[in-house]
Amino acid sequence: MAEIIRMPKMSDTMEEGIISSWLKKVGDQVNSGDILAEVETDKATMELESYDDGVLLHIGVKNGESVPVNDVIAIIGEKGENIKEILKEEETKEKETKEEETITIPEINDISKDKRLKASPLAKKIAEEKGINLTNIKGSGDGGRIIKKDIEENTKIINAQNSTNIILPKTIGEESFDEVPISQMRKTISKRLSESKFSSPHFYITMEINMDNCIEGRKKINETSEVKISFNDIIIKATAAALRKHPMINSSYLEDKLRTNHHIHIGVAVAVKDGLLVPIIKFADNKSLSHISLEIKNLANKAKNKNLQPSDWEGNTFTISNLGMFGIDEFTAIINPNDSCILAVGGIKNTPIIKNGEIVPGNLMKVTLSCDHRIVDGAMGSAFLQTLKELIEDPIKILV
Repeated sequence: MAEIIRMPKMSDTMEEGIISSWLKKVGDQVNSGDILAEVETDKATMELESYDDGVLLHIGVKNGESVPVNDVIAIIGEKGENIKEILKEEETKEKETKEEETITIPEINDISKDKRLKASPLAKKIAEEKGINLTNIKGSGDGGRIIKKDIEENTKIINAQNSTNIILPKTIGEESFDEVPISQMRKTISKRLSESKFSSPHFYITMEINMDNCIEGRKKINETSEVKISFNDIIIKATAAALRKHPMINSSYLEDKLRTNHHIHIGVAVAVKDGLLVPIIKFADNKSLSHISLEIKNLANKAKNKNLQPSDWEGNTFTISNLGMFGIDEFTAIINPNDSCILAVGGIKNTPIIKNGEIVPGNLMKVTLSCDHRIVDGAMGSAFLQTLKELIEDPIKILV
């Protein structure tokens, strides 16, 4: 008996998928476990596996086409089996579903169609002589009747407009644009962040961090470390340590309950062609700087090559977005669902500072914490940033 293959839900946020390429063609023998096609989801390109044995009788979606979750994409059955009835039945079900979901709106009579143009005989004669369209004139007579005065006023307005017209030189140019379909990733990013922005009451607090000691400490570490440590690695490690001291920052608002996470999984925003992915450093507080550095590089490469798997991006308890490498001094970020906060990190800027009563050169970095006010208040967020500042300004503390 023929089996219908539907577009599976390959991630918690997936609503539709794109068939990147079919690896089997109609007429091919298929065994359970064979890969039928590659599917582009909102976060990665994944393999569509067959759970049935038989012959691939029908492919309903071309390469590059988008398909909603649960729609029919293929049929597997016995060779020579008639699939027309199956497809017809599916089409009937879909039609019935659409009919049930359709709300019939009663027609509204356009009473304006029944209205006749009211104008005096003299007004009609003048309008005809001057080529004036009476439908564009508002009547001032009884019941909105157009009279001679209305025609004269309309003529004055047109003459005044014509007298002020300025002849401008002709502009040479051609309007043009490109359009491309919005990717599944971009659609999901748009939907999830819109939901977060408008459902979570955001507020923002910014703090400056003196990076002098951190710069010197990183330099010494990299003199002996086999793995090059970045400032981002240090920020992740310091953030994890600060979250351990402020567990409410590491919590989630789940509509009818508040979850305080005992584990620390830090999502790190990575820019890719179609948008932004947030792979996760799990148990970040238990990992060394070199471990974090290697894992970040590995996840970033997987993200850019669209090889991330659900286990790489699911389960974040806090997120960091760093735009410092792009020369951004400071910015605000939208909280990543279901976190309570996100940390936006700016670049390190050489700035005059006051030290021991004297103005000396220094290196400052601004960080902005976006907070969900349903969970985190100003004092709580400020205390977290103060701890983070202390750890980054004295990085030896995160190595203990």
